[in-house]
Amino acid sequence: MDRRIRERILVPAREGRAVPVLAGGRFRVVDVEGQQVGDLFAFSARDVGEYASAEHTRVGIARLFPRVGEAFLTNRRRPILTLLAEDSPGVNDMLMAACDPERYRLLGVTGWHASCEENLSRAMAGLGHPSVEVPQPINLFMDVPIGPDGALSFKAAATRPGDSVTLRAEMDAIVVLSACPQDLNPINGPGPTSLAIDLLD
Repeated sequence: MDRRIRERILVPAREGRAVPVLAGGRFRVVDVEGQQVGDLFAFSARDVGEYASAEHTRVGIARLFPRVGEAFLTNRRRPILTLLAEDSPGVNDMLMAACDPERYRLLGVTGWHASCEENLSRAMAGLGHPSVEVPQPINLFMDVPIGPDGALSFKAAATRPGDSVTLRAEMDAIVVLSACPQDLNPINGPGPTSLAIDLLD
C-alpha cells in the first residue's frame, strides 16, 4: 500500500461513510473496482449548516466543475475542499441531485432501495448530526454529457480500478462518501461496487 496512506476507509457498494478531516488534511477517493460513481459531501465540522455547495462553487469558479488547484465553496462562499489531483478520466458532475427514495419510486421500484440521501443521513447521524441538509453532491466519476440542445444523458463511468481524485480540506470538515446505489441507469456500469477514502499523511 502507498506509504502516504495513513488509513483506508472502505465504502462498500450501496453504502456511505463519514470521516472528519482537519484543515490541511489530504484525502483520496478511490474507485476500487472501476465504473463506480461516488457522491461526495463536505460539511464544516464547526457548523454543519455550512457545506460544500455546487451552485456557489459554479459561481465562484465560472465552470461546471473545478479544475486541479481550484476550490469547492460552501453555501457561505468559503473554500472547504481543494481539488489537488485528478488521477482518473476527469469526468465528474455537479448537476445531478443525490438519489433518494422518491427517485427510485419514480423509476418503478416498489419497497426499499438504498440511496445516497439515506447513506448521507445515516453517516452523519452516526457522528452525532441526526438532521442535516442534503446538498447537491459532488458526483465524482459520474458522466452526464450535455447535448448541444441542453439535454442531459447518463453514461457509464469511464473509471478503471484504482482511479482516484485527491483533495485537501480547507477547514475542519466532515466528509461523507456514498458509493452510489443507482442500478436503474448505466452510470455505474454493470452495477454498484465499492469505493475507498484514503486519508493521506
